[in-house]
Amino acid sequence: MTDAIEIVRADITTVAADAVVNAANSSLLGGGGVDGAIHRRGGPAVLEACRELRRTTFPDGLPAGDAVATTAGDLPARWVIHTVGPVWSARDDRSAVLASAYRRSLEVATELGAASVVFPAVSAGVYGWPMDDAARIAVETVLASPYDGRVAFALFNAEAEEAFRRALRLALRAPGTDRRSTS
Repeated sequence: MTDAIEIVRADITTVAADAVVNAANSSLLGGGGVDGAIHRRGGPAVLEACRELRRTTFPDGLPAGDAVATTAGDLPARWVIHTVGPVWSARDDRSAVLASAYRRSLEVATELGAASVVFPAVSAGVYGWPMDDAARIAVETVLASPYDGRVAFALFNAEAEEAFRRALRLALRAPGTDRRSTS
């Protein structure tokens, strides 16, 4: 079980961890926001690894809620775990898919032997997920995971950082929760 969650305001491409999670689009070939930043900072090795995954394993792209790992290239990490979060919808509850993106990322981290993982706010950028709800789902999913390493959330602005801090405070007060926070 996760023994500590850290929340930091930082550019995720500068945070040292065994694995950094990329809020990817299904193409795995880069894009805007976190995805573009990770591809730029990680360099050509990340893009080439993603192209190979498209050629061999995910010819139609990575499905929302799933995760897969590549090299981290020039990032201060060993691996990038690419996950695709859902686009937010006011009509369809896609919370389970967002939770799956976090859960699958931690499963991949466990398979890799990663002792530390850093996440962005998956789906809360261009995919439009309301920040407070995205933070709640992220924190609750990580706390419920059997992953036993360190988890950090690297948030780019004050709004996201505060939303995640609030979600963590609420989750830690929930009955039956026996977790620590280093934030």
